[in-house]
Amino acid sequence: MTSARPADGPGGDRRTAFVFPGQGSQRVGMGRDLLERYPAIVEPIFRTADEALGFELSDLCWNGPEERLRSTEITQPAIFVTSLAAFQVLTAEVPRPDVVAGHSLGEYTALVAAGVLDWLDALALVRRRGLLMAGVQATTPGAMAAVIGPAAEQVEDLCAAARDASGEVVEVANFNDDTQTVVSGTVAGVEAFGERLRAERIPGAKVVRLDVGAPFHCSLMSAVEDEFAADLAEVEFADPAVTVVANTTALPVTTGEEARAALRAQLAGSVRWRQSLTTIVGLGVETFVEVGPGRVLSGLGRRSYPDLPSYSTADARRTDQAIAALLPVTTG
Repeated sequence: MTSARPADGPGGDRRTAFVFPGQGSQRVGMGRDLLERYPAIVEPIFRTADEALGFELSDLCWNGPEERLRSTEITQPAIFVTSLAAFQVLTAEVPRPDVVAGHSLGEYTALVAAGVLDWLDALALVRRRGLLMAGVQATTPGAMAAVIGPAAEQVEDLCAAARDASGEVVEVANFNDDTQTVVSGTVAGVEAFGERLRAERIPGAKVVRLDVGAPFHCSLMSAVEDEFAADLAEVEFADPAVTVVANTTALPVTTGEEARAALRAQLAGSVRWRQSLTTIVGLGVETFVEVGPGRVLSGLGRRSYPDLPSYSTADARRTDQAIAALLPVTTG
Protein backbone atom coordinates (compact mmCIF):
# COMPACT_ATOMS: atom_id res chain seq x y z
CA MET A 1 0.00 0.00 0.00
CA THR A 2 1.34 3.46 -0.83
CA SER A 3 0.49 6.62 1.08
CA ALA A 4 -0.87 9.65 -0.72
CA ARG A 5 1.63 12.39 -1.43
CA PRO A 6 1.00 15.45 0.76
CA ALA A 7 -0.59 18.37 -1.04
CA ASP A 8 1.56 21.02 -2.62
CA GLY A 9 2.41 24.13 -0.65
CA PRO A 10 0.89 27.58 -1.02
CA GLY A 11 -0.19 28.37 -4.55
CA GLY A 12 0.52 24.82 -5.70
CA ASP A 13 4.29 25.26 -5.35
CA ARG A 14 6.76 22.92 -3.71
CA ARG A 15 6.19 22.36 0.00
CA THR A 16 8.72 24.35 1.97
CA ALA A 17 10.29 24.10 5.43
CA PHE A 18 11.78 27.11 7.18
CA VAL A 19 14.50 26.02 9.61
CA PHE A 20 15.98 28.37 12.18
CA PRO A 21 19.59 28.21 13.47
CA GLY A 22 20.83 28.12 17.03
CA GLN A 23 23.84 29.28 18.98
CA GLY A 24 27.06 29.24 16.98
CA SER A 25 25.61 31.03 13.95
CA GLN A 26 26.30 34.49 15.40
CA ARG A 27 28.73 36.90 13.74
CA VAL A 28 29.43 40.59 14.03
CA GLY A 29 27.45 42.43 11.36
CA MET A 30 24.57 39.98 11.24
CA GLY A 31 21.34 41.57 10.12
CA ARG A 32 22.99 44.83 9.08
CA ASP A 33 22.72 44.26 5.33
CA LEU A 34 19.09 43.21 5.76
CA LEU A 35 18.53 46.48 7.59
CA GLU A 36 20.05 48.40 4.68
CA ARG A 37 18.01 46.48 2.08
CA TYR A 38 14.70 46.26 3.98
CA PRO A 39 14.73 49.07 6.58
CA ALA A 40 10.97 49.35 6.94
CA ILE A 41 10.76 45.71 8.05
CA VAL A 42 14.00 45.21 9.95
CA GLU A 43 14.51 48.49 11.85
CA PRO A 44 11.28 48.30 13.93
CA ILE A 45 12.09 44.72 15.01
CA PHE A 46 15.55 45.59 16.32
CA ARG A 47 14.35 48.88 17.86
CA THR A 48 11.52 47.13 19.70
CA ALA A 49 13.90 44.39 20.89
CA ASP A 50 16.33 47.02 22.20
CA GLU A 51 13.52 48.67 24.15
CA ALA A 52 12.23 45.37 25.54
CA LEU A 53 15.68 44.18 26.63
CA GLY A 54 16.86 47.51 28.03
CA PHE A 55 20.12 47.56 26.09
CA GLU A 56 21.20 48.05 22.47
CA LEU A 57 21.21 44.49 21.16
CA SER A 58 21.15 45.93 17.64
CA ASP A 59 24.52 47.62 18.14
CA LEU A 60 26.06 44.38 19.42
CA CYS A 61 24.69 42.48 16.41
CA TRP A 62 25.88 45.03 13.86
CA ASN A 63 29.12 46.30 15.44
CA GLY A 64 30.19 43.86 18.13
CA PRO A 65 32.56 43.47 19.84
CA GLU A 66 32.77 39.79 18.95
CA GLU A 67 33.70 38.69 22.47
CA ARG A 68 30.56 40.30 23.89
CA LEU A 69 28.39 38.88 21.12
CA ARG A 70 29.68 35.39 21.97
CA SER A 71 28.40 35.63 25.56
CA THR A 72 25.55 33.16 25.90
CA GLU A 73 23.16 35.68 27.45
CA ILE A 74 23.73 38.02 24.46
CA THR A 75 24.16 35.45 21.70
CA GLN A 76 20.77 33.85 22.20
CA PRO A 77 18.56 36.96 21.89
CA ALA A 78 20.84 38.26 19.10
CA ILE A 79 20.32 35.17 16.94
CA PHE A 80 16.61 35.08 17.76
CA VAL A 81 16.01 38.71 16.72
CA THR A 82 18.15 38.44 13.57
CA SER A 83 16.32 35.27 12.55
CA LEU A 84 12.95 36.89 13.22
CA ALA A 85 13.91 39.84 11.02
CA ALA A 86 14.92 37.47 8.21
CA PHE A 87 11.61 35.61 8.60
CA GLN A 88 9.62 38.84 8.32
CA VAL A 89 11.57 39.86 5.22
CA LEU A 90 10.86 36.50 3.59
CA THR A 91 7.18 36.35 4.41
CA ALA A 92 6.64 39.88 3.12
CA GLU A 93 7.54 38.49 -0.31
CA VAL A 94 6.78 34.76 -0.41
CA PRO A 95 4.16 32.34 0.94
CA ARG A 96 4.50 31.19 4.52
CA PRO A 97 6.16 27.80 5.05
CA ASP A 98 4.36 24.50 5.34
CA VAL A 99 6.65 23.22 8.11
CA VAL A 100 8.98 24.94 10.58
CA ALA A 101 11.68 23.65 12.89
CA GLY A 102 14.57 25.11 14.84
CA HIS A 103 17.94 23.79 15.94
CA SER A 104 18.04 24.22 19.72
CA LEU A 105 17.56 27.97 20.30
CA GLY A 106 16.08 28.21 16.80
CA GLU A 107 12.96 26.41 18.01
CA TYR A 108 11.82 29.65 19.65
CA THR A 109 11.83 31.48 16.31
CA ALA A 110 10.09 28.49 14.72
CA LEU A 111 7.32 28.72 17.33
CA VAL A 112 6.87 32.42 16.61
CA ALA A 113 6.69 31.62 12.89
CA ALA A 114 4.01 29.00 13.62
CA GLY A 115 1.91 31.42 15.69
CA VAL A 116 2.55 29.55 18.95
CA LEU A 117 4.42 32.37 20.74
CA ASP A 118 4.16 36.14 20.61
CA TRP A 119 7.59 37.32 19.54
CA LEU A 120 8.14 39.57 22.56
CA ASP A 121 7.21 36.70 24.89
CA ALA A 122 9.66 34.51 22.99
CA LEU A 123 12.37 37.18 23.28
CA ALA A 124 11.88 37.35 27.05
CA LEU A 125 12.12 33.55 27.30
CA VAL A 126 15.24 33.48 25.13
CA ARG A 127 16.87 36.16 27.26
CA ARG A 128 16.00 34.22 30.44
CA ARG A 129 17.23 30.96 28.90
CA GLY A 130 20.54 32.57 28.00
CA LEU A 131 21.02 33.95 31.51
CA LEU A 132 20.23 30.59 33.12
CA MET A 133 22.59 28.73 30.79
CA ALA A 134 25.30 31.31 31.42
CA GLY A 135 24.79 30.68 35.14
CA VAL A 136 25.44 26.98 34.67
CA GLN A 137 28.52 27.90 32.66
CA ALA A 138 29.79 29.99 35.58
CA THR A 139 29.22 27.36 38.27
CA THR A 140 29.82 24.15 36.31
CA PRO A 141 32.27 24.85 33.48
CA GLY A 142 31.88 22.33 30.72
CA ALA A 143 32.87 21.61 27.15
CA MET A 144 31.44 20.54 23.84
CA ALA A 145 33.10 18.93 20.83
CA ALA A 146 32.06 18.09 17.29
CA VAL A 147 32.69 14.48 16.32
CA ILE A 148 33.28 13.92 12.62
CA GLY A 149 33.19 10.48 10.99
CA PRO A 150 31.75 7.84 13.32
CA ALA A 151 28.09 6.90 13.18
CA ALA A 152 25.90 8.23 15.97
CA GLU A 153 25.57 4.77 17.52
CA GLN A 154 29.36 4.51 17.82
CA VAL A 155 29.53 7.94 19.44
CA GLU A 156 26.88 6.95 21.99
CA ASP A 157 28.83 3.77 22.82
CA LEU A 158 32.05 5.76 23.22
CA CYS A 159 30.31 8.24 25.51
CA ALA A 160 29.12 5.37 27.70
CA ALA A 161 32.62 3.90 27.81
CA ALA A 162 34.15 7.27 28.69
CA ARG A 163 31.60 7.78 31.48
CA ASP A 164 32.28 4.34 32.92
CA ALA A 165 36.05 4.82 32.81
CA SER A 166 36.21 8.39 34.11
CA GLY A 167 33.11 8.85 36.24
CA GLU A 168 32.56 12.12 34.38
CA VAL A 169 29.57 13.38 32.39
CA VAL A 170 29.72 13.18 28.58
CA GLU A 171 26.67 12.72 26.38
CA VAL A 172 25.54 13.22 22.80
CA ALA A 173 24.14 16.75 22.57
CA ASN A 174 23.41 17.04 18.83
CA PHE A 175 22.67 14.44 16.17
CA ASN A 176 23.42 16.72 13.21
CA ASP A 177 23.80 14.30 10.30
CA ASP A 178 24.92 10.75 9.61
CA THR A 179 28.59 11.51 10.23
CA GLN A 180 28.50 14.55 12.52
CA THR A 181 27.48 14.57 16.15
CA VAL A 182 28.30 16.86 19.06
CA VAL A 183 29.15 15.67 22.58
CA SER A 184 28.71 17.71 25.74
CA GLY A 185 29.67 17.34 29.38
CA THR A 186 32.32 18.21 31.92
CA VAL A 187 35.72 19.22 30.58
CA ALA A 188 37.20 15.97 31.90
CA GLY A 189 34.35 13.95 30.40
CA VAL A 190 34.78 15.42 26.92
CA GLU A 191 38.55 14.86 27.18
CA ALA A 192 37.94 11.22 28.22
CA PHE A 193 35.68 10.79 25.20
CA GLY A 194 38.41 12.13 22.89
CA GLU A 195 40.89 9.66 24.34
CA ARG A 196 38.50 6.75 23.78
CA LEU A 197 37.85 7.82 20.21
CA ARG A 198 41.55 8.10 19.40
CA ALA A 199 42.14 4.68 20.94
CA GLU A 200 39.58 3.17 18.57
CA ARG A 201 41.59 4.37 15.54
CA ILE A 202 38.46 4.82 13.42
CA PRO A 203 39.57 5.87 9.92
CA GLY A 204 38.87 9.56 9.27
CA ALA A 205 37.44 10.19 12.73
CA LYS A 206 38.26 13.42 14.52
CA VAL A 207 37.12 15.49 17.47
CA VAL A 208 37.01 19.30 17.30
CA ARG A 209 36.49 21.28 20.52
CA LEU A 210 33.85 23.97 20.14
CA ASP A 211 34.34 27.54 21.34
CA VAL A 212 31.82 27.32 24.18
CA GLY A 213 32.28 27.14 27.92
CA ALA A 214 28.93 25.62 28.81
CA PRO A 215 27.73 22.00 28.49
CA PHE A 216 24.59 22.63 26.44
CA HIS A 217 22.06 19.84 25.87
CA CYS A 218 23.31 17.41 28.49
CA SER A 219 22.22 16.40 31.98
CA LEU A 220 24.32 19.15 33.58
CA MET A 221 21.69 21.62 32.32
CA SER A 222 18.94 19.84 34.29
CA ALA A 223 19.90 22.07 37.25
CA VAL A 224 17.93 24.94 35.71
CA GLU A 225 15.02 22.98 34.23
CA ASP A 226 12.59 23.62 37.09
CA GLU A 227 13.44 27.31 37.25
CA PHE A 228 12.92 27.73 33.54
CA ALA A 229 9.70 25.70 33.67
CA ALA A 230 8.29 28.40 35.95
CA ASP A 231 9.13 31.02 33.33
CA LEU A 232 7.50 28.93 30.60
CA ALA A 233 4.36 28.54 32.73
CA GLU A 234 3.82 32.32 32.75
CA VAL A 235 3.65 32.60 28.94
CA GLU A 236 0.69 31.83 26.68
CA PHE A 237 1.29 29.09 24.10
CA ALA A 238 -1.23 28.84 21.25
CA ASP A 239 -1.73 25.75 19.12
CA PRO A 240 0.48 25.77 16.00
CA ALA A 241 -0.96 27.29 12.83
CA VAL A 242 1.56 25.32 10.73
CA THR A 243 3.41 22.10 11.46
CA VAL A 244 6.26 22.46 13.97
CA VAL A 245 8.78 19.62 14.35
CA ALA A 246 10.34 19.61 17.85
CA ASN A 247 14.07 19.00 17.85
CA THR A 248 14.26 16.82 20.97
CA THR A 249 11.68 14.31 19.71
CA ALA A 250 11.90 14.87 15.94
CA LEU A 251 8.09 14.73 15.96
CA PRO A 252 5.43 17.34 15.21
CA VAL A 253 3.90 19.18 18.15
CA THR A 254 0.17 19.64 17.77
CA THR A 255 -0.75 21.78 20.78
CA GLY A 256 0.63 24.75 22.65
CA GLU A 257 1.12 22.58 25.73
CA GLU A 258 3.25 20.14 23.75
CA ALA A 259 5.34 23.07 22.53
CA ARG A 260 5.81 24.31 26.09
CA ALA A 261 6.95 20.85 27.22
CA ALA A 262 9.35 20.61 24.28
CA LEU A 263 11.09 23.85 25.25
CA ARG A 264 11.60 22.59 28.78
CA ALA A 265 12.91 19.23 27.58
CA GLN A 266 15.43 20.71 25.16
CA LEU A 267 17.53 22.36 27.91
CA ALA A 268 19.06 19.04 28.90
CA GLY A 269 17.87 16.94 25.95
CA SER A 270 19.68 16.03 22.75
CA VAL A 271 18.97 17.93 19.53
CA ARG A 272 17.85 15.25 17.06
CA TRP A 273 18.35 17.29 13.93
CA ARG A 274 19.08 14.45 11.53
CA GLN A 275 15.93 12.69 12.67
CA SER A 276 13.99 15.96 12.44
CA LEU A 277 15.01 16.33 8.78
CA THR A 278 13.74 12.81 8.12
CA THR A 279 10.39 13.75 9.66
CA ILE A 280 10.22 16.99 7.66
CA VAL A 281 10.91 15.23 4.36
CA GLY A 282 8.35 12.59 5.32
CA LEU A 283 5.80 15.41 5.51
CA GLY A 284 6.32 16.08 1.82
CA VAL A 285 8.75 19.00 2.08
CA GLU A 286 10.83 19.51 -1.04
CA THR A 287 12.65 22.78 -0.25
CA PHE A 288 14.60 23.91 2.82
CA VAL A 289 15.26 27.54 3.76
CA GLU A 290 17.57 28.38 6.65
CA VAL A 291 16.14 31.57 8.13
CA GLY A 292 18.72 33.43 10.19
CA PRO A 293 22.37 34.47 10.23
CA GLY A 294 23.94 31.06 9.64
CA ARG A 295 24.49 28.54 6.86
CA VAL A 296 25.08 25.40 8.91
CA LEU A 297 21.52 24.07 8.65
CA SER A 298 21.29 24.63 4.90
CA GLY A 299 24.57 22.72 4.59
CA LEU A 300 23.25 19.86 6.70
CA GLY A 301 20.13 19.77 4.54
CA ARG A 302 22.19 19.49 1.37
CA ARG A 303 24.33 16.70 2.80
CA SER A 304 21.37 14.71 4.08
CA TYR A 305 19.12 15.34 1.05
CA PRO A 306 21.32 16.42 -1.86
CA ASP A 307 18.45 16.24 -4.35
CA LEU A 308 16.40 18.86 -2.48
CA PRO A 309 17.15 22.57 -2.89
CA SER A 310 18.35 24.31 0.26
CA TYR A 311 18.63 28.09 0.64
CA SER A 312 20.05 30.47 3.23
CA THR A 313 19.23 33.99 4.40
CA ALA A 314 22.65 34.59 5.96
CA ASP A 315 22.97 37.89 4.08
CA ALA A 316 20.92 40.11 1.79
CA ARG A 317 22.26 38.53 -1.41
CA ARG A 318 21.32 35.02 -0.30
CA THR A 319 17.98 36.28 0.98
CA ASP A 320 17.20 37.75 -2.44
CA GLN A 321 18.12 34.41 -4.04
CA ALA A 322 15.80 32.55 -1.66
CA ILE A 323 12.94 34.95 -2.37
CA ALA A 324 13.40 34.56 -6.14
CA ALA A 325 13.34 30.77 -5.78
CA LEU A 326 10.27 30.74 -3.54
CA LEU A 327 8.04 33.13 -5.44
CA PRO A 328 4.98 31.29 -6.78
CA VAL A 329 5.06 30.61 -10.49
CA THR A 330 2.32 32.53 -12.31
CA THR A 331 0.93 31.86 -15.76
CA GLY A 332 -1.05 33.99 -18.11
